Amino acid sequence: MQELKKVLIITYYWPPSAGSGVQRWLKFAKYLPQYGWEPVIFTPENPDFELKDMSLLKEIPIDLEVLKFPIWEPYGIFRKLKGGKIKDPSKILEKGEKGLFDKLSIWMRANLLIPDPRRFWVKPSVEYLSDILEKNKIETVITTGPPHSLHLIGRNLKRKLGVRWVADFRDPWSSWEFLDTLPMTPLVRKQHEELERSVLKEADRVLTISPTFQEEISKIYPRSIDLITNGFDQADLPTQFAAAPEVSKGLKIVYTGIIDAIRDPLPFVKALRQAFEGTAVPVEMTFVGKVSDKVIHFIESDEWLANHVHFAGYVSHEEVFGFYEQANLLLLILTKTKNAKGNIPGKIFEYMATERPVLALGDPAGDSAQILQAAQAGKVFAHKQVDEIKSFLLRYAKGEIQINSGGNVKKYDRKELAKKLAAILDEL
Repeated sequence: MQELKKVLIITYYWPPSAGSGVQRWLKFAKYLPQYGWEPVIFTPENPDFELKDMSLLKEIPIDLEVLKFPIWEPYGIFRKLKGGKIKDPSKILEKGEKGLFDKLSIWMRANLLIPDPRRFWVKPSVEYLSDILEKNKIETVITTGPPHSLHLIGRNLKRKLGVRWVADFRDPWSSWEFLDTLPMTPLVRKQHEELERSVLKEADRVLTISPTFQEEISKIYPRSIDLITNGFDQADLPTQFAAAPEVSKGLKIVYTGIIDAIRDPLPFVKALRQAFEGTAVPVEMTFVGKVSDKVIHFIESDEWLANHVHFAGYVSHEEVFGFYEQANLLLLILTKTKNAKGNIPGKIFEYMATERPVLALGDPAGDSAQILQAAQAGKVFAHKQVDEIKSFLLRYAKGEIQINSGGNVKKYDRKELAKKLAAILDEL
C-alpha cells in the first residue's frame, strides 16, 4: 500500500466551533486519506468564538493528528474594559445605538488590527510550525480564511521553507462586505489590498467556494482560481430518512441557520401570513438556530404569526436532521449585500440532499439560484417579491407546483469534493 503524503491544514475554526467553515475542512480531513493524502490540522488552542456544536467533536477521525497552539486575541481587553459584559465582541457592530467605547472599539478593530484580530498568531505560528514541517517532512500547506491573517502564515512558511501552499478563500478579502461596515481609512484599505495581492501572487493554488468569488478574485490578481464548493456528507443523513410529509395534510416549513442583520426573512414571513391568514390550511414554520431580536419581536407581536411560527433555538448539527424530516418545504435566506451574488451557504447542499423542495430569498441570478435551478431542487425569489412568494405558497399548498427535489447532487458529496481537492494537491 502506497504511503500517504502529508498536508498541513491551518484553520482557525475547528470543532467544537459550529458553522459551514468548520465542516468544510472537517469533511476534507475525513475523506482526503481515501485519495492519498494524510491531513494534519493546525488550529488555536484557545480560540474566541461563541457558537459551539459539541456533536462535531465526534466527527473528528480518531487517527487525525490535531496540533493546537495558543493564540492571543485582543477581545479579552475589550471585555475587561467593558466590565465583562461582551460575550461576542463582533456583535458591537450590530448595535443600533453605539456608545463612545463601542465606537472606539470598532475604529481600533478597523485600523489597528490588520488584517484582523488574529494577526498576533501569525509570527509565533510560523516559528512553531517551521520546526514541525522540517522534522516531519511535510511539504504541502493549506490555509483557509477568514480570518485572512491565516493566509499570512502560509505565505511566510512558503517564503521561509519553500513549501507548496494552497490558499482557500471562503469569503472575499478586500472586497468582503464585512470590511465595508468598518470605519476604515483609505490607507488601511490599501494595506488590505496589498496583503491580499501578495497572497494571490505567492500561493501555488488558490481555492474559493463560488463562481462569483472565483471571478472577483481573478480580477484582483490575474491568475487561475480553483472552484471547490461546500457540500453535504451522505454519512450525516440518517439511514432511515422518512419521505417528506404530504402537503395536502398541511404546510410544514423549516429554516435552519442564523438570522442576523444581513439575512432578512421578513418578506417571506409577511407573504406567509398574507397567503394563509383566515384560511383553514394547517401551516407551521420553524426557525432552527439563532434568530435576531428584531425578527423575533416582529413575529411575536403579530397574533397569527405567533401561533404559526416557532423558534427551536440553536441545536447541534446532528439534531437538525430531525427538523428536516418534519418539513415538506425548506426555507433558505440568502444575504442581500454586496457579496450576495456569490453567497452559497453550506446548508444549500444539505437541503438538496434531503430531497425536500427549497424556497429561497436572494438574488434570482446568483450562484445559489443557479445551483438550485440546475438540480431542479427549488426556486429563488428576490426579497421584494412578496406577492410572487405569496402566490407560490398558495399554489404549492394546493399541490399545483411540483419541484423535482431529487435532482442530481452527487457532485456536491463531500467525498467527491475531497477527490477534487486531492487532484489539485497531486498537481503541485
